Amino acid sequence: MMSESLNHCGYVAIVGRPNVGKSTLLNQILGQKISITTRKPQTTRHQILGIKTTEDAQVVYVDTPGIHRGSKKAMNRYMNKAAASVINDVDVVVFVVDGLHWEEDDQAILEKLKQVDAPVILALNKLDKLGDRTELLPHIQQLSEKMSFREIIPVSASKGENVESLEATVTALLPASPPFFPEDQVTDKSERFVAAELVREKLMMRLGQEVPYSITVEIEQFKLKKDVLHINALIWVERENQKMIVIGKKGEMLKAVGKQARIEMEAMFEQKVFLQLWVKVKDKWADDERALQNLGYTG
Repeated sequence: MMSESLNHCGYVAIVGRPNVGKSTLLNQILGQKISITTRKPQTTRHQILGIKTTEDAQVVYVDTPGIHRGSKKAMNRYMNKAAASVINDVDVVVFVVDGLHWEEDDQAILEKLKQVDAPVILALNKLDKLGDRTELLPHIQQLSEKMSFREIIPVSASKGENVESLEATVTALLPASPPFFPEDQVTDKSERFVAAELVREKLMMRLGQEVPYSITVEIEQFKLKKDVLHINALIWVERENQKMIVIGKKGEMLKAVGKQARIEMEAMFEQKVFLQLWVKVKDKWADDERALQNLGYTG
């Protein structure tokens, strides 16, 4: 049992541009999958809390959508706002960048972070992808001149390398406080939300470059009947031709997505799952503020 009087507790934002490994890092820290991950940028669309409770601390990580310049659609504006709104309300910020790469979006995020009061830890991710690690120290020296980071820590989110060191640095910066959540709670998201995200993840992994960004998933039914969890998921696309792509020839694409998602749901929910998928067209839903609110994209 935790000692409530001695416990350290606080909120930690994980920020960075799209596709640098923020969700992979969160899942690695928690030891289980909370945030969906794909190789495609902008996979994460919502703020997702991941809660890690140890004997002496409770760390509430906030996985955020990738911050990117340009906001052509309402969806993009929503994701940028969701990410940027977090950094002023946390105790620590973990700024994740992709190894030795530094891009304009990284610099834009850095300028935002210079305005926050919370200490900022720079996590150089994808350490396992570096062929020559002798380049690391000069790069760290260059980055340290950009801002007064509390620490610069190279990590591999996918392999877990140096992640414990990052966690220890984060925990040491948290204020003394009793825990905010029950010690067995791991996320603030419902199982319905997780089910929708798993379907979207499988779609993103299987589809080409453009279609995944025109897709969202809505759970219409999530009900336990005779020890079987019945889940009906509605996949929204923006155009009729996208609907045909998602369904696939003789329904093969939809069938494969449903099978993959169901297997993962059964493992995650520890329950037999009966999953049904439908596809519908909602024209320009990603650029419709009201449609986004109806689909759960709210602040």
